Amino acid sequence: MAIDRVVSGMRPTGMLHLGHYNGVLKNWVTLQHELECLFFVADWHALTTHYDSPEIIENNVWDMVIDWLAAGVDPAQATIFIQSKVPEHAELFTLLSMITPLGWLERVPTYKDQQEKLSSKDLSTYGFLGYPLLQSADILIYKSTQVPVGEDQVPHIEFTREVARRFNHLYGKEVGFEERAEEAIKKLGSKKGQLYRELRTAYQEEGDDQALVSAKALIEEQQSLSLGDKERLLGFLEGGGKMILIEPEYKLAPASKMIGLDGQKMSKSYNNTISLREHPDEIEKKIRKMPTDPARIRRSDPGDPKKCPVWQLHEVYSDKKIKEWVENGCKNADIGCIECKQPVVDSISKELKPIQERALHYIDSPDLVKSVVAEGCEKARKIARDTMRDVKEVMGVNF
Repeated sequence: MAIDRVVSGMRPTGMLHLGHYNGVLKNWVTLQHELECLFFVADWHALTTHYDSPEIIENNVWDMVIDWLAAGVDPAQATIFIQSKVPEHAELFTLLSMITPLGWLERVPTYKDQQEKLSSKDLSTYGFLGYPLLQSADILIYKSTQVPVGEDQVPHIEFTREVARRFNHLYGKEVGFEERAEEAIKKLGSKKGQLYRELRTAYQEEGDDQALVSAKALIEEQQSLSLGDKERLLGFLEGGGKMILIEPEYKLAPASKMIGLDGQKMSKSYNNTISLREHPDEIEKKIRKMPTDPARIRRSDPGDPKKCPVWQLHEVYSDKKIKEWVENGCKNADIGCIECKQPVVDSISKELKPIQERALHYIDSPDLVKSVVAEGCEKARKIARDTMRDVKEVMGVNF
């Protein structure tokens, strides 16, 4: 029986920057208080493009986990783990590869896009071609219902839904399914069994979505039913077979394009980032060097904030009053560019100060960080093993 569960991962690129924080981590910190969340370090995914530099991965993993914890991801609220420490990901990836058409992988938009962007690397590997399927395995193995992504990742979730649908079509029609579903209805008792039938009829014949919600809640409440019976009742309710893999929904993250120091998207590959552990003096130095509206050659020249990369940082970090001061001061040449940049410096430094203090605590306590991850890996493996038991059973390899 599916429960609302969020799964999200990040490649280990080392210490994180403001783009990661505003684009992903803030969203994770919010979600962990609303739904069951699993957040993982995608170290195998790092090898799909950086297979020739494995020596950087281990340090990058721990630096990234420290930044997650410092940014507010709470191991008491969310499960934090490392992909390669849950080998069931690879096992599901292998089994799914047996049923996934090659054409599905070749048409994933990021496949050719990444090959062009990373043309200096030889990406004509099976691992790179198959990474969207590994990503699908990462999601499907936890029967997650929601995956927070940016718009560019939506095709990956659609691909994952197609894989789950194909798997359920091939393997979800267990012999005697309807008879077993009828037996499961009897186990509900006469009163609840009758209610289930009424709700099923309302959903299938009248398209009543509320009836579907009510019937799912009824199934979930039955503590005495086995997991198999619950899944049969869910499949029977929706008119299909037994639901083995769940089709996840994508959950669009808030608009999160974070501007870098040069006006492009903030990215390590552009060398235009401010890291979460950046010293305040370095933050000030970097922002002071940022380009501004080219029309402002002299302080007395009026400018247009919309043509200035610094304005985009004000959009993220300044309140209404400061933004009005910047707009008027820039257009009327009442303030200089250095004056305009100072509130951004102050706001970023203020936001990062508590994060940096927490980071120091975790840097000084490496055993604590490893303990958090070890516990998370064990929790994740328990869920993953349950899924793999079901998958191997229907694929005939659980003997």
